[in-house]
Amino acid sequence: MSMIEDGVWHQAAIGLGGNIGDAAAAIAEALARLEAHPDVTVAAVSSLYRTPPWGKTDQDWFFNACAVLRTSLEPLALLEACLDVEKAMKRLRLERWGPRTIDLDVLTYDAIKMETPDLTLPHPRMTERGFVLLPLAEILPDHLLAGRSIAQWAQTADAAGIETVDGREDWWHDRAAIR
Repeated sequence: MSMIEDGVWHQAAIGLGGNIGDAAAAIAEALARLEAHPDVTVAAVSSLYRTPPWGKTDQDWFFNACAVLRTSLEPLALLEACLDVEKAMKRLRLERWGPRTIDLDVLTYDAIKMETPDLTLPHPRMTERGFVLLPLAEILPDHLLAGRSIAQWAQTADAAGIETVDGREDWWHDRAAIR
């Protein structure tokens, strides 16, 4: 039996980032591509942030944002839709945590906890990452992870070097040309 009832809309959070080329435009394009999917609606988008690299630190700084989606796709189908956007935008996976044109991560899906070879929900490292928690706290502050709200996680996150680039809620509409 499916975890998701057909035709029911669910709330998912995704993280977006990149540091090759015009990463802000790439994030906006990815959001526009998701919005164009018949089973996905972009419900909210965080501010756009400029963030230091994490994990592999000898690379350019990133642009990051988070979005809340409404979707009728099951979690793995939503992941596939995100991977399809990355492929359409010519994302290459050359090294873990390395430079990328665009990266989309499914962070949460309702309150579902799951672990498969392809997807773990909630995202297993999101509570360690200020570049995820700060933007996500803007748009999903009350969502609970391990007994704490995203807003509470964000208060204790390492925010060193993270800065808001564009705080308008519709910043991505200005940059969302699909190539």
